[in-house]
Amino acid sequence: MARVKRGVAAHAKHKKTLKAAKGFYGRRKNTIRAAKAAVDRSRQFATRDRRAKKRNFRALWIQRINAAVREHGLTYGRFIDGLNKAGIEVDRKVLSDMAIHEAAAFGALVEAAKSALAYLKDTGTANEFESAVR
Repeated sequence: MARVKRGVAAHAKHKKTLKAAKGFYGRRKNTIRAAKAAVDRSRQFATRDRRAKKRNFRALWIQRINAAVREHGLTYGRFIDGLNKAGIEVDRKVLSDMAIHEAAAFGALVEAAKSALAYLKDTGTANEFESAVR
């Protein structure tokens, strides 16, 4: 049986790894052993951070919504509760964008949430409602 010479395939694999390591510092960019370890690690970080990015953006949207809602006298939690009770289904990304670019439309949503929270006025003390809706 004829033997298989793997030089071409190995060279191609090495080239692919070194291309992925382009821009790395020191031997990590041009020595195959160091480059392979660095590229593997960088791919792990990329996978992890693709998921972390989604969490970070959601947190950013919530902070923006909270800041915008507080100008109208509500807190973020009460606002979301009011939207749910009013039957309004808008995701946080769109709410954040509305708070920044379409203040009037966002204000209408806040008023709808406040009116849905009006039941707090009847139940409990007036002080509970005042702390919920200023």
